[in-house]
Amino acid sequence: MVKILEIIGLVLVAIMSLGFVGLFEPYGIRNGTSELFWGCAGGTLLIIIYRKMKSKRED
Repeated sequence: MVKILEIIGLVLVAIMSLGFVGLFEPYGIRNGTSELFWGCAGGTLLIIIYRKMKSKRED
C-alpha cells in the first residue's frame, strides 16, 4: 500500500507542476493556481498526513 501511495503522490505532484506551468491550457484548464493545482496539492497533503499518522501508530 505504501508503494501505491507513493506512486499516486508522485502523479499528483507531476500533474500539479504541469498545471502550474500551463501545459494543460489547450484543454481548457487555465494555468497558475487553478482548481487543478489546489486539488492535487490537497491530495498530496492528505497522503503525507496519512503516512505520518500510520508511521506514528506503528511506533
